[in-house]
This record gives sequence, C-alpha cells and structure tokens, in this order.
Amino acid sequence: MYVCFIKPYSAPYQAESPDDSFKEKGVSELHMDVEVYVWLGLLLIFLVVEIATVGLTSIWLAGGAVAALFVYLAGFNIWWQMGAFLIVSFLLLFFTRPFAVKYINSHHEKTNYEGIIGKMVRITERVDNLNGTGTAVVNGLEWTARTEEDGEVLNQGELAKVVNISGVKLIVKKYEEE
Repeated sequence: MYVCFIKPYSAPYQAESPDDSFKEKGVSELHMDVEVYVWLGLLLIFLVVEIATVGLTSIWLAGGAVAALFVYLAGFNIWWQMGAFLIVSFLLLFFTRPFAVKYINSHHEKTNYEGIIGKMVRITERVDNLNGTGTAVVNGLEWTARTEEDGEVLNQGELAKVVNISGVKLIVKKYEEE
C-alpha cells in the first residue's frame, strides 16, 4: 500500500497503486508544492545578490517573494502569487528606496579627488597652458596645473581655485575674493 499526501497537515490518502495517487490529486495540486520551492528559491537568490552587492539592488524583490509565499500559504493560485510579488516589489521599491538611499548611505565621505575641487591652492610654478607648464600644491602634494582658459596665465606664488580635475591635472582659475 502506498501513502501520498494531498496537502500539508491533512490526513494521508490511501492509494491502491502509485498511478492512482496522481489520478486523484490532479494537476494543480501537483504544481502547488513546486511553488513553495520557487518562491523560497527566488527569496534566497535575491538575498544572496543583495548581500553580494550591498547596494540595495534586490531587497525589494526579496520582499515581493515573501509576500508571494504568504499568498501561497493562504491558498491562492499562482496568478495571485505573481500579482502579490509584482505589486509588493513595486511598492517597496517606489516608497522605501528614496528613504533608504537618503539615510542608509548618507555618510558618504569625499575621496581625495572630490575633496580637492573648490579648494584654494598656491601656484608653485608658472601655469601657462600654451607652454604646457604649471604646478600647484594641494594638501602637501604637488599636482600638474592648467588654467580653465587657455590664454590665462598664473604666476608662481599666486592663489588659485580648483574648478575641476582632468586625469592627473588640476584645472584652476585665478582666485578672486568674493
């Protein structure tokens, strides 16, 4: 005698042969068990991707998979489950992502590159774009310097403001008190 379970937590169905159990269950019940594994698998995949990237990329989809799993446990069919997955994922993404981006990664510190732009520097060698000369010191480091305008020349000892960085060159303009 063979024993097959139709649904979790229900009494076992006594079948005469293995073929009888599949005839009794029907196609939709056979696929119900697969749905749990699909939603759990997707949840696991989304969580692993989130852990690997640490950029709030797939946590929203993991929330949708959890919602779909609960809809499955409530006894609804695959269409309701997919709808719950899509709706909850979208709602989480739309309403919580701006909050998360604003407050979770808010302690962004400027790198050396970003911190130099806008600083005042002292010219250590005449800056002349046409002759290809010029250096300036920033935070104790000497950089190649070029002016923002090709015709502008800055002499040694003058102050300049960093307006951009192009490769390894500071792009500066003459410092004028505001």
